[in-house]
Amino acid sequence: MSAATTAPAPPRLALLFAITATGITVNTLVAPALPEILAGVGGRPAQAGLIIGAATLPGIVLAPVIGALADRWGRRRVLVPCLVLFGVAGGLGALAPSVGALVTLRLLQGVGSAGLINLVIVLIGDHWEGAERARLIGRNAAVLTTCLALTPALAGWLVEAFDWRAAFAPYPLALLTAWWAHRGLADGSREDAIGVGAQLRRLGPLLLAPRLAGILLGGLIVFALIFGVLLTVLPVHAEQAFGLSSGERGVLLGIPAVTNTAVALSLGRLRQRWAHRPLLVVGSAVLAVAMLGLAAAESPLALGAAVAVFGLGEGLLIPNLQDLAAGAGPAEARGTVVAAFVGSSRLGQTVGPVAASAVAAGPGGAAVAFLGGAALAAASGVGLALVGRERLRAARAR
Repeated sequence: MSAATTAPAPPRLALLFAITATGITVNTLVAPALPEILAGVGGRPAQAGLIIGAATLPGIVLAPVIGALADRWGRRRVLVPCLVLFGVAGGLGALAPSVGALVTLRLLQGVGSAGLINLVIVLIGDHWEGAERARLIGRNAAVLTTCLALTPALAGWLVEAFDWRAAFAPYPLALLTAWWAHRGLADGSREDAIGVGAQLRRLGPLLLAPRLAGILLGGLIVFALIFGVLLTVLPVHAEQAFGLSSGERGVLLGIPAVTNTAVALSLGRLRQRWAHRPLLVVGSAVLAVAMLGLAAAESPLALGAAVAVFGLGEGLLIPNLQDLAAGAGPAEARGTVVAAFVGSSRLGQTVGPVAASAVAAGPGGAAVAFLGGAALAAASGVGLALVGRERLRAARAR
């Protein structure tokens, strides 16, 4: 019997998109309610970064391990427990009596979240190639950004209608997604696969390649800016400088998803005209302009315009980096390679909030954090223009 007749059918796209939608809520439900959550658990504004960063910290170490386990045990056997832990720990956040308890639960939720969005990219890479893979990764990114638009507003409305604990109420829905994944994904285990340790050791030479090193660095920077500046500093700044309510902050944080989605849905067409590298360089430049706009904003309307520009940069950067990661290694190690990208992204998601909130708490306030973000985005663009130029161009032919 041929391999074509024995290969499992591609999973339903709706299931993959549901997993992505679940994973992205790890911080988007919490971010717009940070002032209320901190007041509810007796925290200080400087601890906002701890609450955001705790949910991403485990992924720095665990994402590559989870990817290696998924390569060996199959995607379903790893995804389902991750979804269950995500839903249970996230829901229990509503019962946290203190900052310490909430951070602990967020750490546990972060363990579950370390195997969600990255394994969706792996599953797309398992079943689709070339331009079709880029198109579906763009659609998945559009789902992600649509959720970025909707879930902060949902959280803001829940907190206004009830209290800060309501921001955690949607997390148990992940248990329904876990049931669907258990029913809808093939087993996919590989008894002949090499051990997890050997898979991680094999990742070493790939990490030294300029192309993958550039991908990992790009992921670290862009997610540090999103989670540090946009999701941590901006909500507190919007309340302190302009008096925006939790609902208004939710709408503000959702604006970038509109422009991001428009770009992500066009990824297939963009990739037919341009290679990854120019798109990544332009995306970095757009992020830098958006950060400068945030620093100069003197009204909520100006903030909204700046974050809309930010979304354009996200749309150019994230799906292109994901597409490059999905094709950066051999098929049998795809989960491990994509997870390495997620690990670097989680490092940015963890370090970004802590560093940005610390900078914003110092002299100069949020404006200094925004200007620092602009400089970091510009440096990323220069690096992506210089690192692995020929290899990034060659990736277009994949």
